Order: sequence, then C-alpha cells, then structure tokens
Amino acid sequence: MIALASVVGLAVYLYPFALPTIHQTASGSTRAGEAPIVLCGLILLCLAAILREIDPMRHGEGAARIVALLASMVAIGAIARLIPSFLGASPIFLLVILGGYVFGPAFGFQLGALTLAVSAFLTGGIGPWVPYQMLGVGWVGMFAGLLPKPVRRDRQLAILAGYGAISGLVFGALLNLWFWPFAAPGGGDVSPGLSWSPDLSLAEALGRYLRFYVVTSLWFDIFRSIGNMVLILALGRPILGTLERYRLRFTWQRWLPAPDATIATNHQP
Repeated sequence: MIALASVVGLAVYLYPFALPTIHQTASGSTRAGEAPIVLCGLILLCLAAILREIDPMRHGEGAARIVALLASMVAIGAIARLIPSFLGASPIFLLVILGGYVFGPAFGFQLGALTLAVSAFLTGGIGPWVPYQMLGVGWVGMFAGLLPKPVRRDRQLAILAGYGAISGLVFGALLNLWFWPFAAPGGGDVSPGLSWSPDLSLAEALGRYLRFYVVTSLWFDIFRSIGNMVLILALGRPILGTLERYRLRFTWQRWLPAPDATIATNHQP
C-alpha cells in the first residue's frame, strides 16, 4: 500500500511533463481540483496500512503499541510545526527522519504523511499543496528507513545528518514541481525564461527547471538542510535511544520460559 501511494504520488508529480500541452493558469486554481482526490487517496492508504499494522497475527502482540506510538509522534510533529521556521528550516523533519530510521520505511512514510495532514488542520494551511507536501515528507521518512544502520551511534548520527542535509534539498526541489508546470509565464508568477512550456525537450525542461529552482528556492532549501543537520546532531542521540527502547519493547513476540535450573544441573558433568 505504501508502494502504491508512492507510485501514484510520483505520477501526480511528473505527469505534466508527459502531457503534450497544459493550459497554464494560476498554479493554485489549476491543481485545486485534483488535490482533494490525491489527499483522500493518501489518507485512505495510510489508514489501510495502519489497520494492517494493528493485526497481531501479522505483526505480533506489540503492533497496536507501535500504532499508538505513531499517533503520538504524529501529534508531536504536528505541534512542532507551530514553531516558527527560519528561512525554510523547520523541526518537523527531525522526528520523521529518526522515526523512519528506527521503525522502518512503512512507519516513516505514514509518520511523515500524517504529520503534514494533521499539522495542516492545526495551522489552517489547507490548500492544493497539502497532498504534495504529505508525499514529500512521507518519502523523507520512508527512505530514512532504508539507510544503513552501523553499530556505533556516532556513525548512525553522521549518516542521518548527511541524509537530513540531502533530503532538505531534494524535498524543496520536488515540491516545486506541484506548481511549476502550471505557473503562468509573466503576469507575476514566473518570468518567461523560467516557466515550463509544452514545446520543450526533456533536456531543455530540466535545464529551465534547474534555473527556476536556483532563483526561487535554493537558499531556503539550504537553510532547511542546515537545520535538519544541526537538529539531528544536537538531539539525535537521546531521541534514537528512546525510540530504540520502544522498538525493542513493542516488537517482542512472547516471553520464553527460563531454563530449569535443576535439569541444567543434572546434565552438568
């Protein structure tokens, strides 16, 4: 289900490049019609994945506890979004990256997507951009779950800090795609030399988008990358330790009986 959501989401991001022509109007009104469909589909897929996780026959007796932890982390992340960001740097990525790293890619995707959904309702920032933000942050958590896990904690933090820096840039570059192909050239949206056009080749479109990204978003994404790296290095060690203790407690299947001391003694030479 997470893979299905990712494939559909990637298609939603990239389908404008496959169309022969696009009616270019204001970006907000152009995608306002499709956004509720994508939003409902994402939420339904996340809820279905949660119901699957609760099943003790599939995931053990601690599955419901993991879902409860997911809900708690979503609430904390949504509240963290109320903290004013500094030029794009936001604390919302900290728990998403660390949660996905400890509990795996499916948990990380749900944590990121649901955190953005809940925070949008809390802040009142509901618009056609919300489902695309849910996908972007969900992918940040999902790929964090695929990172290597060395034994030493300092190496884990170095990997996570590097990933936080890279994902901050990739997230910003990806999120621009929700409106860039639909932004009207001139008229205050973007200059004609930076806008998308259906007669562009793939190489020309990529080059124009790269220039658009550098001009409009790169500096904000650099601050996001630095913020992710600083927060992970500053707070990652205690949070990782706490999350790993929860994971060990929630993923055990059943207690094994202690060996009989009398039998063990009788078998000793």
